[in-house]
Amino acid sequence: MKFNWGAGITTLYLSFVAGILVLVGMSASQKIDLVTDHYYEEETKFQEKLNKTNRAKELYEPLSWQVNEEGLTIQYPENAGNVTGTINLYCPSNEKNDRSFVIVNQDKQQFIPASKIHNGRYRLQIDWKNGTDTYWNEDVIVMEGR
Repeated sequence: MKFNWGAGITTLYLSFVAGILVLVGMSASQKIDLVTDHYYEEETKFQEKLNKTNRAKELYEPLSWQVNEEGLTIQYPENAGNVTGTINLYCPSNEKNDRSFVIVNQDKQQFIPASKIHNGRYRLQIDWKNGTDTYWNEDVIVMEGR
């Protein structure tokens, strides 16, 4: 069998088409987690979130948190009264690791044990209310060492 230019060009073209089909198949099978399934509704609330963030930054004693091997400790301001709201941990790499907790203000702090949170990088989102004022705090934390 003699190999000529026509056969070489045909082989090259067919291998290119096969490579493209493999790449299309691989990209179609990739799982992409969105921040939320209700993207439009969240976008309409964006200005409200900015107002909450600005109010949180203006506090004399801001909300603080600390991550260690035991878990996540959130410290509420001393002058805070009845604090209510939610704590969300959003894991960008795996939506199965997302967690949500109700704020329980015991002695101006809340502890979430590491056993309830998988290791990884999270976006900590705290949407809280003190009386009639609402606040929003957000940061990136890394849970490790469990």
